[in-house]
Amino acid sequence: MTQQDSQVRIERDSMGERQIPHHVYYGIQTLRATENFPISGIKPLPTYVDACVLIKKATAIANGELECISLEISQAIVAAADEVLSGKLRDQFVVDVYQAGAGTSHHMNVNEVLANRALEILGDEKGNYQRVSPNDHVNYGQSTNDVIPTAIRIGGLLAIKRTLYPALTGAIAALENKAVEFQDIVRSGRTHLQDAVPVRLGENFRAWAQIIQDHETRIKTAAQDLTILGLGGSAAGTGLNTHPQYCDRVAQILAELIDQPLRPAPHLMAAMQSMAPFVSVSGALRNLAQDCVKISHDLRLMDSGPKTGFKEIQLPPVQPGSSIMPGKYNPVMAEMTSMVCFQVMGYDNAIALAAQAGQLELNVMMPLIAYNLIHSIEILGNTLAALTQRCIKGISANRDRCFAYAEGSLALVTALNPYIGYLNAAAVAKESLETGKSLRQIVLERGLMTAEDLAKVLNLEQMSAMRSTQG
Repeated sequence: MTQQDSQVRIERDSMGERQIPHHVYYGIQTLRATENFPISGIKPLPTYVDACVLIKKATAIANGELECISLEISQAIVAAADEVLSGKLRDQFVVDVYQAGAGTSHHMNVNEVLANRALEILGDEKGNYQRVSPNDHVNYGQSTNDVIPTAIRIGGLLAIKRTLYPALTGAIAALENKAVEFQDIVRSGRTHLQDAVPVRLGENFRAWAQIIQDHETRIKTAAQDLTILGLGGSAAGTGLNTHPQYCDRVAQILAELIDQPLRPAPHLMAAMQSMAPFVSVSGALRNLAQDCVKISHDLRLMDSGPKTGFKEIQLPPVQPGSSIMPGKYNPVMAEMTSMVCFQVMGYDNAIALAAQAGQLELNVMMPLIAYNLIHSIEILGNTLAALTQRCIKGISANRDRCFAYAEGSLALVTALNPYIGYLNAAAVAKESLETGKSLRQIVLERGLMTAEDLAKVLNLEQMSAMRSTQG
């Protein structure tokens, strides 16, 4: 009976022999990792798998061209990588996110899957590592120590391009559209959650659009560091066991595969040791998340009610809001947004702690950084896309309520300061609050201004108009 006919195959590593279920494509080192790390049940993110497999494809092409491995084996590894990138064998990447330091376990999982599938493509049996080896062929000229920080970079770039940038673009456009739609609606501004001078509802949405656009710029700046690769540094940054042309060639191939301007780092050891690029991108994400929380809280406040809150706007109802109170709808998309943003902020803190925990030539906390960074990008992008589609685009304004609040705000007295002085204006506001009389009535009764002048000064449309800037 051949090994192919058996339900198991025997694989060997430096620690001994183990039986491997014959149908799986991972090997002995992956099996050991699944036994050692039954921690969370969280498996590697698909985008992270893509990043690792793209690296393996690029390195196989480069090593084949440079005759470091045979062209036959190079092509088989590339074919196996292409299958994974098309969506096949995804259930074979099984190592828990919380695993061996630096990511060796996940790295070997990738190497073993590609080696075993390459063997099948060559007409051989899984496990015949004499012909295609996870270490000697798939991993030729590489180390976990240069592959994993490169995979975090590539995964981050892929996630930003696929998920975050489209979501940011969509959110900005939707907010700008609402700004135009609501431009002529005057509402009461509020500072310290107290009445403030009137503003345009449209300008609130335009301000949010500008805030998101500024964050997009910051993220793009931070992401530039992800394009500088330490791939080719091998185990410690010296490039041991690599071809002299490998470093430049593999960066060029990988750049073509992901359509990004990648280049080798000027000092490979530095690029492998420092987690600063990931901290920078994560910090930009945290910064975005913080403002998204503020925006989501503003939306909830402005929608509060319907009878006992502001209810200046109506967020689109998307699902029933209570298991006991009929007819209740909650601002669930805004609530979800805040929760995701809190998670991103927590991930950022963990990334900062992990980034400073490296020693000498290696940071062993990279698996945590990889998961937290890529996951942050993707959940933040998915959240903004959902918020835009299911909330922002469907917001309507309660024009009459907005105007009533603006007209009744004591803060309108601020516009009187240049004409009757701060102390007189404060006295008028106090009397209005105590008596319920309008500001206009009190000013006229006290003879502080003429009716004609008062009408000009307390013109809500003029008061709420944005001043132009030179920016």
